[in-house]
Amino acid sequence: MKLSIGIFLILLLTQSASGQKQQFFQDSLPVYFDEIKTAEKNNTALWGRDLYGPILLVDPQSREVFANRPDSAGILKPAGNIYSGVLPGNINVANTSVNWSGVTWAMVMLPLPQNKQNRINLLAHELFHRAQPSLGFALSNVDNNHLDEKDGRIYLRLELEALKKAVLCSSSKEQLQHLTNAMIFRKYRHIIYEGSDTTENELELNEGVAEFTGVIVSCRNNTQVKSFFETGINDFFSNSTFVRSFAYYTIPVYGYLLYAKNKNWNRKISQQTNLTSYFINAFQIHMPADLKKAVDAIATTYNGNVIIEEETQREEKNKELIASYRLKFIEQPHFEIGFQKMNVSFDPRNIIPIKDQGTIYPNMRITDVWGILTVQNGALMKSDWSGISITNPARMEGNHISGDGWTLELTADYTVEKDRVNNNYKLVKKSTQEK
Repeated sequence: MKLSIGIFLILLLTQSASGQKQQFFQDSLPVYFDEIKTAEKNNTALWGRDLYGPILLVDPQSREVFANRPDSAGILKPAGNIYSGVLPGNINVANTSVNWSGVTWAMVMLPLPQNKQNRINLLAHELFHRAQPSLGFALSNVDNNHLDEKDGRIYLRLELEALKKAVLCSSSKEQLQHLTNAMIFRKYRHIIYEGSDTTENELELNEGVAEFTGVIVSCRNNTQVKSFFETGINDFFSNSTFVRSFAYYTIPVYGYLLYAKNKNWNRKISQQTNLTSYFINAFQIHMPADLKKAVDAIATTYNGNVIIEEETQREEKNKELIASYRLKFIEQPHFEIGFQKMNVSFDPRNIIPIKDQGTIYPNMRITDVWGILTVQNGALMKSDWSGISITNPARMEGNHISGDGWTLELTADYTVEKDRVNNNYKLVKKSTQEK
């Protein structure tokens, strides 16, 4: 009897908490939708149009979804002044732009930031991604694996330290000097890593311009912007990798400082624009002839000695980590899964590149024609994104397969087989007779 009462009490508490959560969403989310709608309307001059549109706010645990409009499939039902339902399992949850039910939505994970400006910033960022193709910018998430190497990280950190000083200083002369030094570190990094100017530019045109849009639409005052950038850059340095997240801090700073001089600069760029060259010209920066000599002369101004020491130590630890991943996903028997119509969501802050092999994603969710793969303890994505390697299965129960930190829900058309030669596992499509 005591046990039954205890279970009943837990159920009551759970139902009460769920009800309170639902009521909170119904009360607060209409306000949040109105906030971003008003902010976008007040900033139509930024891109020459109002970027407000369909938005999905999703609880990543329950997959409950709240929207500012209904969907054509009838999944989203009226809930006060908004619409709610449960997101289908074949749709990955992430902060992104997503095509669903015949509509392109801006999707954002709940909970939203408590700070109003940060909340509007995030929503405006994803609304930009929703409108991005129509604005002439390609959706691109190219890797910049050189930013996981020691020198790549050193000269990115030095660039960001210079940008931080440029934002915080009050003198226009000092600001220009810090911007010049930031560009010196950037251009020197591009010399060290051939082709890095192109790959960095691609990601900056995608995520950097989107985040610049969020910063402007958020309508922070100058003091708030300075604090936002300073805190953001300092927090960024604690990320385990910079490969996919650096653009959230480079272009927004350059862009914000240029916006004070020219509020139309962003409408003059395109997918073909080299942002490094663009900002050098826009700020009238004069680059030195000998970049190496200039770097050596100014590095200590931006905490260079400490940064070099920290990155040297990190490199040694990273070698051991990469060796363990090579063993786990390449050298010893493993499970390889190819992609056909893949859709993926992941955390860009903790990925680990493995040279000539691909990238380790500690956490990710992949949907494809064969089913749904959820990874919580690492997987190796191939360099060309054609497939993924995980550890061999530990349990296979019908269509539910699982291993070390991963689960796979297969559709009825697929099964798993072991290669007797190398002991690797692979996905196999069932024949018509088997089905």
